[in-house]
Amino acid sequence: MRDAFLLDPDVVYLNHGSYGACPRPVFERYQDWQRELEREPVDFISNRLGGLLAEARAALADYVGAAADDLTFVQNATTGVNMAARALDLRPGDEVLSTDLEYGACDYTWEDVCARAGARYVRAEIPLPLDDVVDALFAQRTEHTRAVYVSHITSETGLLLPVEQIVARARAEGLTTIVDGAHAPGQVDLDLDALGADFYAGNCHKWLCAPKGSGFLHVRGTWHDRVDGAIVSWGHREPASFISRTERQGTRDAAAYLAVPDAVDFVRAHDDRARCVALAREARTLLCELAGTEPLSADAAIRQLATVRLPASYPELSRRLFDEHRIEIPTMGPRRDDLLRISIASYTTREDVERLLDVLPGLL
Repeated sequence: MRDAFLLDPDVVYLNHGSYGACPRPVFERYQDWQRELEREPVDFISNRLGGLLAEARAALADYVGAAADDLTFVQNATTGVNMAARALDLRPGDEVLSTDLEYGACDYTWEDVCARAGARYVRAEIPLPLDDVVDALFAQRTEHTRAVYVSHITSETGLLLPVEQIVARARAEGLTTIVDGAHAPGQVDLDLDALGADFYAGNCHKWLCAPKGSGFLHVRGTWHDRVDGAIVSWGHREPASFISRTERQGTRDAAAYLAVPDAVDFVRAHDDRARCVALAREARTLLCELAGTEPLSADAAIRQLATVRLPASYPELSRRLFDEHRIEIPTMGPRRDDLLRISIASYTTREDVERLLDVLPGLL
């Protein structure tokens, strides 16, 4: 599988979780779309692009278990979270309930949106090792809570959260639900209609292996009229729709979106998740033994992304691993340089993990 990707063969790439990696056939299709755009830009953008995007959305919608008209392409999950946050129209005194396990950039989103509205962003402390997330989260709910925001798979700690239970309880209590699914598509099977979240933002460029700059926002029909695009452009004029407002975003290269169906086909044809999950869990066990620390969760909460607590903070560890050993793997700085996160993708071998295990003791 390594030959199917464009990755540097001299680098042990254990950081798929940050930006993903695009397979050769998908990247070539992406470039084909770019060339087609440049051959006749006016005809491509003005006449053909709407239909092409509709076809791509339909393919993605089928993969994530959603209606195509409830799905819009965005550049990344963070963009989708921003659009959802603005759609809430928060008021002074409102609260948005979340966990202390969320992605840092989206924490900034909620802090900014809440500050502008006079609302509060409440981050419930989730004890680790992971146990009862649902009760720990809702213990911080108050009469002022308007919405619940959680990750499907957390970024820093690589933990699969019970979003089905969280969404069901929030909806039963009349709360709006926003799920950050940046790491979920391609790692877990999705049925967004069954999940029932009001907003679900996902990335295609990570575990779905699509080109960079491809993500989506899924919005329940009752919220369509409240969601605007990242910018105000032509699609905002009547007769406007959820799709027109969010898709017609000025002059943009949509090739990454149009290549998403090819990425879906690739991951379906090369579904290696069972092996990857098993290797991720094994790697985590070995890394915890090496570091002398306890796992952050039971194996059930681990998919292809696994995080290990280090015995201390090591802000230079990632740089040294790359500079001295050509191993690409992150510590979760600047907030958590005591965490080391390993990604196991379809091209990752046990030998890659062993190379990390060989050199890590000397650096620690």
